[in-house]
Amino acid sequence: MSCQHAVSHTNFSTNQTHHVVKLSSQDYVKISLHGIVSTVGIVENLLILAIVGFRVRRSIISVWILNLAASDLLATAFLPFFTLYMARGMTWTLGPTFCRIYSSIFFLNMFVSAFLLAAISLDRCLVVVKPVWTQNHRSIQVVRNVCWVIWTCAVVCTIPFYMFRDAIPGGPGKVFCYYNYARFLPKEPYDLKALCKQRKEGLAFMKLLLGFLIPLTIIVISYVTVSQSLARRGSRRPFRFVRLVVTVVVVFVLCWAPYHLFIILEVLAPKGSPTQKFASGALLTATTIGFLNSTINPILYVFSCPDLCNKIRQSLGAVMESILAEDLGELSRRRSTARSSLSNSELMVRKKSCSTALVLKSEERDQTEVLSL
Repeated sequence: MSCQHAVSHTNFSTNQTHHVVKLSSQDYVKISLHGIVSTVGIVENLLILAIVGFRVRRSIISVWILNLAASDLLATAFLPFFTLYMARGMTWTLGPTFCRIYSSIFFLNMFVSAFLLAAISLDRCLVVVKPVWTQNHRSIQVVRNVCWVIWTCAVVCTIPFYMFRDAIPGGPGKVFCYYNYARFLPKEPYDLKALCKQRKEGLAFMKLLLGFLIPLTIIVISYVTVSQSLARRGSRRPFRFVRLVVTVVVVFVLCWAPYHLFIILEVLAPKGSPTQKFASGALLTATTIGFLNSTINPILYVFSCPDLCNKIRQSLGAVMESILAEDLGELSRRRSTARSSLSNSELMVRKKSCSTALVLKSEERDQTEVLSL
């Protein structure tokens, strides 16, 4: 998307003429898969939040998982809008403001996931390398505070992407939810083309460094340090949570590396070159893979943590039991009400009989007393 093209349509109306969208069978398959993935992702992350939040004893590990699941839920909750975008032939119809919000959630999830994984890796490293220090300073409240800082930093990093995202007309009946680097132009004289190029490169490398390379470097250094420390102690005992985090990190790299690769290729390749065209076309698939990370993580939590898997089974069982208990309870209440009403009737009859008998006996006694006189 050229900067001049963005400038000429900065103040455009998103009301476009009706355009019939023609989708191929391959498009229908992609859209259906996106719909399934978004639905599964929302259900999975809601389940993880519910189980870890209400059924698992609060611990440092559960706080980390809760924050990762919250970030993933936020991303998967907005994935249906990306599916709608595809279903309408890559035409955005929800307005520029929601385009910025939807795009910002995608980038927010990217930054939060990267920062959290880096923080978890550092936490694991400190537990192994500095056990005495962590025992004295590491607590649930400290981890919660770290998570608040991470979310705040991620929001700050997302602001530039919110600012330069816009709904851009791209042809007859087409509106793209993409970057508009010509927004918020300076008052002093400037070279528009150079300014747009500078902003484009700045955002791309900001994502690459803060959302991928720097966190990945911290993660790698942390786990190399952990491995060396364990090797020096002669310890080969596997840490279950370490295995979980390593798996999550590998999946994070596999899901986000293609996205950052194609973003950098698109920025650095000459305009109109085959490389740039290929990178631009591949970005859609790379974005889908990035979203897929939020759907895979809950599966990793379940299969890597047997305790969590058991909690989920117990919780689902408890839900079914509560449903059955309500039905059985209602039936039992009805039976008990019927029995109680029957018992009350019998009791009333017995009371009346007893009263009558007492009256008769009293009358007989009175008559006897009278006769005896």
